[in-house]
Amino acid sequence: MSAPHDVVIIGGGIVGLATALSILEIQPGTRLVVLEKEPEVARHQSGHNSGVIHSGIYYKPGSAKARNCVEGARRMLEFCRKHDIPHSVCGKVVIATQEEELPRLAELLRRGRENGVPDLKEIGPQELKKLEPHCAGIRALHVPGTAIVDYGAVARKYAELIRELGGRIETDTRVMRMRQSDSEQLILTSRGDFPTRTLINCAGLFCDRMARLSGAKPGLRIVPFRGEYYALTKESEHLVRGLIYPVPDPRFPFLGVHFTRMVGGGVEAGPNAVLAFKREGYRRTSFNVGDTYDTLTYPGFWRMALRYWRTGCGEMYRSLSKGAFVKALQRLIPEISATDLDAGGTGVRAQALLKDGSLADDFRIVQNQAAIHVLNAPSPAATASLALGAQIADLWKRL
Repeated sequence: MSAPHDVVIIGGGIVGLATALSILEIQPGTRLVVLEKEPEVARHQSGHNSGVIHSGIYYKPGSAKARNCVEGARRMLEFCRKHDIPHSVCGKVVIATQEEELPRLAELLRRGRENGVPDLKEIGPQELKKLEPHCAGIRALHVPGTAIVDYGAVARKYAELIRELGGRIETDTRVMRMRQSDSEQLILTSRGDFPTRTLINCAGLFCDRMARLSGAKPGLRIVPFRGEYYALTKESEHLVRGLIYPVPDPRFPFLGVHFTRMVGGGVEAGPNAVLAFKREGYRRTSFNVGDTYDTLTYPGFWRMALRYWRTGCGEMYRSLSKGAFVKALQRLIPEISATDLDAGGTGVRAQALLKDGSLADDFRIVQNQAAIHVLNAPSPAATASLALGAQIADLWKRL
Protein backbone atom coordinates (compact mmCIF):
# COMPACT_ATOMS: atom_id res chain seq x y z
CA MET A 1 0.00 0.00 0.00
CA SER A 2 2.14 2.86 -1.28
CA ALA A 3 -0.45 5.64 -0.99
CA PRO A 4 -1.12 6.71 2.59
CA HIS A 5 -4.60 6.60 3.99
CA ASP A 6 -6.16 9.79 5.26
CA VAL A 7 -7.06 8.05 8.49
CA VAL A 8 -6.62 4.64 10.10
CA ILE A 9 -8.94 3.77 12.98
CA ILE A 10 -7.80 1.04 15.35
CA GLY A 11 -10.74 -0.85 16.80
CA GLY A 12 -13.95 -2.13 15.22
CA GLY A 13 -16.11 -1.59 18.27
CA ILE A 14 -19.14 0.67 18.30
CA VAL A 15 -17.18 3.89 18.98
CA GLY A 16 -14.57 3.21 16.29
CA LEU A 17 -17.27 2.39 13.75
CA ALA A 18 -19.39 5.42 14.68
CA THR A 19 -16.30 7.59 14.26
CA ALA A 20 -15.58 6.11 10.83
CA LEU A 21 -19.18 6.65 9.77
CA SER A 22 -19.14 10.28 10.95
CA ILE A 23 -15.91 11.03 9.09
CA LEU A 24 -17.24 9.58 5.84
CA GLU A 25 -20.49 11.51 6.21
CA ILE A 26 -18.85 14.90 6.84
CA GLN A 27 -16.03 14.37 4.33
CA PRO A 28 -17.00 11.94 1.55
CA GLY A 29 -14.12 10.36 -0.32
CA THR A 30 -11.86 10.14 2.74
CA ARG A 31 -9.43 7.25 2.38
CA LEU A 32 -10.35 5.47 5.59
CA VAL A 33 -9.72 2.01 6.99
CA VAL A 34 -10.80 0.44 10.27
CA LEU A 35 -8.47 -2.23 11.66
CA GLU A 36 -10.07 -4.93 13.82
CA LYS A 37 -8.15 -7.87 15.24
CA GLU A 38 -11.21 -10.13 15.53
CA PRO A 39 -12.97 -11.95 12.65
CA GLU A 40 -15.92 -9.55 12.91
CA VAL A 41 -16.81 -6.21 14.46
CA ALA A 42 -18.24 -5.62 17.97
CA ARG A 43 -16.84 -8.81 19.49
CA HIS A 44 -16.01 -7.42 22.93
CA GLN A 45 -17.49 -4.52 24.93
CA SER A 46 -19.87 -3.55 22.11
CA GLY A 47 -21.29 -7.06 21.89
CA HIS A 48 -21.16 -8.00 25.59
CA ASN A 49 -23.44 -5.48 27.24
CA SER A 50 -27.05 -5.33 28.40
CA GLY A 51 -28.21 -3.22 25.45
CA VAL A 52 -29.60 -0.26 27.39
CA ILE A 53 -30.00 3.10 25.64
CA HIS A 54 -29.25 5.19 28.72
CA SER A 55 -31.12 8.42 29.33
CA GLY A 56 -28.43 10.54 31.04
CA ILE A 57 -29.54 10.74 34.69
CA TYR A 58 -26.32 9.48 36.26
CA TYR A 59 -23.74 11.90 34.92
CA LYS A 60 -22.46 15.15 36.32
CA PRO A 61 -24.05 18.09 34.47
CA GLY A 62 -21.60 19.61 32.01
CA SER A 63 -19.52 16.44 31.76
CA ALA A 64 -18.73 14.76 28.46
CA LYS A 65 -20.83 11.77 29.52
CA ALA A 66 -23.85 13.95 30.24
CA ARG A 67 -23.64 15.90 26.97
CA ASN A 68 -22.98 12.91 24.75
CA CYS A 69 -25.41 10.52 26.45
CA VAL A 70 -28.49 12.70 26.12
CA GLU A 71 -27.70 13.68 22.53
CA GLY A 72 -26.50 10.17 21.72
CA ALA A 73 -29.70 8.57 23.02
CA ARG A 74 -31.76 10.83 20.79
CA ARG A 75 -29.59 10.00 17.77
CA MET A 76 -29.56 6.28 18.59
CA LEU A 77 -33.35 6.06 18.64
CA GLU A 78 -33.56 7.98 15.35
CA PHE A 79 -30.95 5.66 13.83
CA CYS A 80 -32.82 2.54 14.94
CA ARG A 81 -36.11 3.82 13.54
CA LYS A 82 -34.50 4.82 10.25
CA HIS A 83 -32.76 1.48 9.73
CA ASP A 84 -35.45 -0.81 11.24
CA ILE A 85 -33.21 -2.04 14.05
CA PRO A 86 -35.34 -3.71 16.75
CA HIS A 87 -35.56 -1.60 19.90
CA SER A 88 -38.06 -0.84 22.64
CA VAL A 89 -38.69 2.25 24.75
CA CYS A 90 -39.60 0.28 27.86
CA GLY A 91 -38.72 2.78 30.59
CA LYS A 92 -36.76 2.36 33.80
CA VAL A 93 -37.24 2.73 37.54
CA VAL A 94 -34.38 3.53 39.94
CA ILE A 95 -35.46 2.36 43.37
CA ALA A 96 -34.51 3.58 46.83
CA THR A 97 -35.02 0.80 49.39
CA GLN A 98 -33.58 2.62 52.43
CA GLU A 99 -33.96 6.11 53.88
CA GLU A 100 -30.25 6.89 53.43
CA GLU A 101 -30.61 6.44 49.67
CA LEU A 102 -33.22 9.19 49.31
CA PRO A 103 -30.72 12.09 49.00
CA ARG A 104 -28.92 10.21 46.23
CA LEU A 105 -32.23 9.57 44.47
CA ALA A 106 -33.02 13.28 44.66
CA GLU A 107 -29.58 14.05 43.23
CA LEU A 108 -30.27 11.76 40.26
CA LEU A 109 -33.51 13.63 39.63
CA ARG A 110 -31.66 16.97 39.78
CA ARG A 111 -28.91 15.77 37.45
CA GLY A 112 -31.35 14.27 34.98
CA ARG A 113 -33.39 17.45 34.75
CA GLU A 114 -30.29 19.63 34.41
CA ASN A 115 -29.00 17.31 31.69
CA GLY A 116 -32.25 17.68 29.77
CA VAL A 117 -33.66 14.17 30.27
CA PRO A 118 -37.41 14.46 29.53
CA ASP A 119 -40.37 13.37 31.65
CA LEU A 120 -38.49 12.38 34.81
CA LYS A 121 -40.66 11.86 37.85
CA GLU A 122 -40.10 10.83 41.45
CA ILE A 123 -42.78 8.37 42.53
CA GLY A 124 -43.93 6.62 45.69
CA PRO A 125 -44.57 2.94 46.45
CA GLN A 126 -48.09 2.87 44.98
CA GLU A 127 -47.04 4.30 41.62
CA LEU A 128 -44.02 2.00 41.62
CA LYS A 129 -46.29 -1.02 42.05
CA LYS A 130 -48.32 0.05 39.02
CA LEU A 131 -45.16 0.11 36.89
CA GLU A 132 -43.37 -2.89 38.44
CA PRO A 133 -45.84 -4.89 40.57
CA HIS A 134 -43.19 -7.16 42.14
CA CYS A 135 -40.76 -4.42 43.22
CA ALA A 136 -40.20 -3.13 46.74
CA GLY A 137 -39.04 0.39 47.49
CA ILE A 138 -39.83 3.48 49.53
CA ARG A 139 -39.35 5.91 46.61
CA ALA A 140 -38.30 5.59 42.98
CA LEU A 141 -37.32 7.64 39.97
CA HIS A 142 -39.29 6.84 36.82
CA VAL A 143 -37.36 7.37 33.58
CA PRO A 144 -39.91 6.61 30.84
CA GLY A 145 -37.59 7.34 27.90
CA THR A 146 -35.00 4.66 28.64
CA ALA A 147 -34.84 2.08 25.85
CA ILE A 148 -33.18 -1.21 24.91
CA VAL A 149 -31.48 -2.39 21.73
CA ASP A 150 -28.95 -4.94 20.46
CA TYR A 151 -25.74 -2.95 20.10
CA GLY A 152 -24.14 -5.73 18.09
CA ALA A 153 -26.84 -5.18 15.45
CA VAL A 154 -26.25 -1.42 15.61
CA ALA A 155 -22.50 -1.90 15.10
CA ARG A 156 -23.07 -4.21 12.13
CA LYS A 157 -25.31 -1.58 10.53
CA TYR A 158 -22.59 1.04 11.09
CA ALA A 159 -20.13 -1.29 9.34
CA GLU A 160 -22.52 -1.81 6.40
CA LEU A 161 -22.94 1.97 5.95
CA ILE A 162 -19.17 2.55 6.19
CA ARG A 163 -18.58 0.15 3.32
CA GLU A 164 -21.37 1.75 1.28
CA LEU A 165 -19.64 5.13 1.73
CA GLY A 166 -16.32 3.77 0.48
CA GLY A 167 -14.59 2.99 3.78
CA ARG A 168 -12.80 -0.27 4.43
CA ILE A 169 -12.95 -2.56 7.45
CA GLU A 170 -10.07 -5.01 7.74
CA THR A 171 -10.87 -7.81 10.19
CA ASP A 172 -8.39 -10.41 11.47
CA THR A 173 -5.86 -7.58 11.45
CA ARG A 174 -3.85 -7.18 14.65
CA VAL A 175 -1.71 -4.06 15.16
CA MET A 176 1.84 -5.05 16.07
CA ARG A 177 3.93 -1.87 15.90
CA MET A 178 3.82 1.74 14.77
CA ARG A 179 6.41 4.02 13.21
CA GLN A 180 6.16 7.75 12.72
CA SER A 181 7.86 10.14 10.29
CA ASP A 182 7.32 13.83 9.61
CA SER A 183 4.64 13.21 7.00
CA GLU A 184 2.92 9.97 7.97
CA GLN A 185 2.51 7.14 10.43
CA LEU A 186 3.05 3.52 9.52
CA ILE A 187 0.81 0.97 11.23
CA LEU A 188 2.42 -2.47 11.04
CA THR A 189 -0.09 -5.30 11.38
CA SER A 190 -0.43 -9.06 11.08
CA ARG A 191 -1.78 -8.49 7.55
CA GLY A 192 0.57 -5.87 6.15
CA ASP A 193 1.45 -2.23 6.64
CA PHE A 194 -0.97 0.70 6.62
CA PRO A 195 0.60 4.14 6.01
CA THR A 196 -1.67 6.97 7.17
CA ARG A 197 -1.72 10.71 7.62
CA THR A 198 -3.67 10.44 10.88
CA LEU A 199 -4.48 7.78 13.45
CA ILE A 200 -7.55 7.36 15.67
CA ASN A 201 -7.18 4.91 18.54
CA CYS A 202 -10.52 3.34 19.55
CA ALA A 203 -9.02 0.09 20.82
CA GLY A 204 -11.18 -0.19 23.94
CA LEU A 205 -9.60 -2.71 26.29
CA PHE A 206 -6.23 -2.11 24.63
CA CYS A 207 -6.41 1.65 24.06
CA ASP A 208 -3.63 2.44 26.56
CA ARG A 209 -1.26 -0.03 24.85
CA MET A 210 -2.05 1.34 21.41
CA ALA A 211 -1.39 4.85 22.70
CA ARG A 212 2.02 3.81 24.02
CA LEU A 213 2.82 2.03 20.73
CA SER A 214 2.22 5.31 18.92
CA GLY A 215 4.58 7.18 21.25
CA ALA A 216 1.91 8.81 23.42
CA LYS A 217 1.88 8.79 27.22
CA PRO A 218 -1.71 8.02 28.23
CA GLY A 219 -1.23 8.79 31.93
CA LEU A 220 -3.54 5.94 32.94
CA ARG A 221 -3.88 2.20 32.66
CA ILE A 222 -6.80 0.07 31.60
CA VAL A 223 -7.83 -2.34 34.35
CA PRO A 224 -10.42 -4.91 33.24
CA PHE A 225 -13.49 -5.61 35.38
CA ARG A 226 -15.65 -8.60 34.56
CA GLY A 227 -19.40 -8.28 34.95
CA GLU A 228 -21.33 -11.51 35.48
CA TYR A 229 -25.04 -11.93 34.78
CA TYR A 230 -27.77 -14.39 35.58
CA ALA A 231 -30.81 -14.88 33.34
CA LEU A 232 -34.33 -15.18 34.70
CA THR A 233 -36.01 -18.45 33.88
CA LYS A 234 -38.92 -18.29 31.44
CA GLU A 235 -41.32 -18.91 34.30
CA SER A 236 -39.92 -15.91 36.21
CA GLU A 237 -39.71 -13.31 33.44
CA HIS A 238 -43.14 -11.93 34.41
CA LEU A 239 -41.50 -10.46 37.53
CA VAL A 240 -39.89 -7.72 35.41
CA ARG A 241 -41.71 -5.45 32.97
CA GLY A 242 -38.92 -3.05 31.99
CA LEU A 243 -35.63 -2.01 33.60
CA ILE A 244 -35.19 -2.04 37.39
CA TYR A 245 -32.13 -0.43 38.97
CA PRO A 246 -30.93 0.34 42.51
CA VAL A 247 -29.68 3.76 43.54
CA PRO A 248 -25.97 3.57 42.59
CA ASP A 249 -23.03 4.18 44.89
CA PRO A 250 -21.63 7.56 43.76
CA ARG A 251 -18.05 6.48 44.52
CA PHE A 252 -18.03 4.07 41.58
CA PRO A 253 -18.88 4.29 37.86
CA PHE A 254 -20.84 1.01 38.17
CA LEU A 255 -24.64 0.94 38.53
CA GLY A 256 -25.11 -2.05 40.86
CA VAL A 257 -26.91 -5.32 40.14
CA HIS A 258 -30.17 -4.67 38.31
CA PHE A 259 -32.79 -6.27 36.07
CA THR A 260 -32.77 -5.65 32.32
CA ARG A 261 -35.37 -6.83 29.84
CA MET A 262 -33.61 -7.72 26.57
CA VAL A 263 -34.82 -6.58 23.17
CA GLY A 264 -34.47 -10.10 21.77
CA GLY A 265 -36.37 -11.65 24.67
CA GLY A 266 -35.50 -12.67 28.21
CA VAL A 267 -34.42 -10.79 31.32
CA GLU A 268 -30.89 -10.42 32.66
CA ALA A 269 -29.97 -9.88 36.31
CA GLY A 270 -26.62 -8.32 37.19
CA PRO A 271 -23.84 -7.50 36.74
CA ASN A 272 -21.38 -7.52 39.58
CA ALA A 273 -17.94 -5.98 38.99
CA VAL A 274 -14.89 -8.13 39.76
CA LEU A 275 -11.28 -7.72 38.75
CA ALA A 276 -10.47 -9.75 35.62
CA PHE A 277 -7.04 -11.31 35.13
CA LYS A 278 -7.29 -11.04 31.37
CA ARG A 279 -8.41 -8.04 29.34
CA GLU A 280 -10.76 -10.22 27.36
CA GLY A 281 -11.37 -12.67 30.20
CA TYR A 282 -15.03 -13.69 30.17
CA ARG A 283 -14.61 -16.68 32.49
CA ARG A 284 -13.48 -16.84 36.10
CA THR A 285 -10.59 -19.04 34.98
CA SER A 286 -9.44 -16.65 32.24
CA PHE A 287 -5.84 -15.60 32.82
CA ASN A 288 -3.16 -13.77 30.86
CA VAL A 289 0.31 -13.24 32.32
CA GLY A 290 0.91 -9.91 30.58
CA ASP A 291 -2.49 -8.47 31.46
CA THR A 292 -2.18 -9.53 35.09
CA TYR A 293 1.35 -8.15 35.31
CA ASP A 294 0.14 -4.83 33.87
CA THR A 295 -2.50 -4.57 36.59
CA LEU A 296 -0.51 -5.77 39.58
CA THR A 297 2.57 -3.65 38.83
CA TYR A 298 0.57 -0.45 38.46
CA PRO A 299 0.72 1.74 41.60
CA GLY A 300 -2.75 3.11 40.90
CA PHE A 301 -4.24 -0.37 41.23
CA TRP A 302 -2.88 -0.87 44.74
CA ARG A 303 -4.02 2.59 45.81
CA MET A 304 -7.51 1.77 44.57
CA ALA A 305 -7.45 -1.69 46.18
CA LEU A 306 -6.47 -0.29 49.59
CA ARG A 307 -9.17 2.35 49.37
CA TYR A 308 -12.01 0.03 48.32
CA TRP A 309 -10.99 -3.41 49.54
CA ARG A 310 -14.25 -4.01 51.43
CA THR A 311 -16.32 -3.25 48.32
CA GLY A 312 -14.03 -5.45 46.22
CA CYS A 313 -14.39 -8.36 48.64
CA GLY A 314 -18.16 -7.99 48.50
CA GLU A 315 -18.14 -8.15 44.71
CA MET A 316 -15.89 -11.23 44.77
CA TYR A 317 -18.19 -12.92 47.30
CA ARG A 318 -21.21 -12.26 45.04
CA SER A 319 -19.25 -13.72 42.14
CA LEU A 320 -18.58 -16.94 44.03
CA SER A 321 -21.90 -17.23 45.89
CA LYS A 322 -25.19 -17.41 44.02
CA GLY A 323 -26.94 -16.92 47.36
CA ALA A 324 -25.18 -13.59 47.90
CA PHE A 325 -26.12 -12.52 44.37
CA VAL A 326 -29.74 -13.44 45.02
CA LYS A 327 -29.73 -11.46 48.27
CA ALA A 328 -28.62 -8.33 46.38
CA LEU A 329 -31.42 -8.84 43.84
CA GLN A 330 -34.00 -9.35 46.59
CA ARG A 331 -33.54 -5.73 47.65
CA LEU A 332 -35.39 -4.85 44.44
CA ILE A 333 -37.68 -7.88 44.01
CA PRO A 334 -38.10 -9.68 47.35
CA GLU A 335 -39.73 -12.81 45.89
CA ILE A 336 -36.73 -13.64 43.67
CA SER A 337 -35.07 -16.92 44.67
CA ALA A 338 -32.13 -18.96 43.40
CA THR A 339 -34.48 -21.21 41.43
CA ASP A 340 -35.55 -18.18 39.34
CA LEU A 341 -32.02 -17.72 37.97
CA ASP A 342 -30.05 -19.55 35.30
CA ALA A 343 -26.45 -18.86 34.34
CA GLY A 344 -26.17 -15.81 32.07
CA GLY A 345 -23.54 -14.04 30.04
CA THR A 346 -20.51 -11.98 31.00
CA GLY A 347 -18.82 -8.81 29.82
CA VAL A 348 -15.54 -7.06 30.51
CA ARG A 349 -15.40 -3.32 31.12
CA ALA A 350 -12.28 -1.36 30.14
CA GLN A 351 -11.92 0.85 33.22
CA ALA A 352 -9.30 3.58 33.04
CA LEU A 353 -7.42 3.86 36.33
CA LEU A 354 -5.29 6.88 37.21
CA LYS A 355 -1.98 6.74 39.07
CA ASP A 356 -3.54 8.12 42.25
CA GLY A 357 -5.90 5.14 42.38
CA SER A 358 -9.00 6.99 41.20
CA LEU A 359 -11.32 5.53 38.58
CA ALA A 360 -11.59 7.82 35.56
CA ASP A 361 -15.30 8.60 35.51
CA ASP A 362 -15.74 10.77 32.42
CA PHE A 363 -14.98 10.05 28.78
CA ARG A 364 -11.35 10.84 28.00
CA ILE A 365 -10.28 11.75 24.45
CA VAL A 366 -6.82 13.25 23.88
CA GLN A 367 -4.81 14.40 20.87
CA ASN A 368 -1.14 13.66 20.34
CA GLN A 369 0.43 15.14 17.19
CA ALA A 370 -1.44 13.50 14.27
CA ALA A 371 -3.34 11.08 16.48
CA ILE A 372 -6.51 10.99 18.57
CA HIS A 373 -6.75 8.53 21.45
CA VAL A 374 -10.04 7.47 23.03
CA LEU A 375 -8.70 6.45 26.44
CA ASN A 376 -11.85 6.03 28.51
CA ALA A 377 -15.16 5.17 26.87
CA PRO A 378 -17.12 2.82 29.13
CA SER A 379 -20.89 2.98 29.57
CA PRO A 380 -22.72 4.98 28.24
CA ALA A 381 -20.35 4.96 25.23
CA ALA A 382 -22.62 2.66 23.21
CA THR A 383 -25.61 4.92 23.83
CA ALA A 384 -23.48 7.96 23.01
CA SER A 385 -21.63 6.41 20.06
CA LEU A 386 -23.11 8.60 17.32
CA ALA A 387 -22.53 11.77 19.36
CA LEU A 388 -19.02 10.64 20.33
CA GLY A 389 -18.25 9.67 16.74
CA ALA A 390 -19.28 13.13 15.53
CA GLN A 391 -17.12 14.77 18.22
CA ILE A 392 -14.07 12.67 17.31
CA ALA A 393 -14.66 13.28 13.59
CA ASP A 394 -14.67 17.03 14.27
CA LEU A 395 -11.37 16.74 16.17
CA TRP A 396 -9.90 14.75 13.27
CA LYS A 397 -11.01 17.33 10.71
CA ARG A 398 -9.12 20.03 12.64
CA LEU A 399 -5.86 18.06 12.94
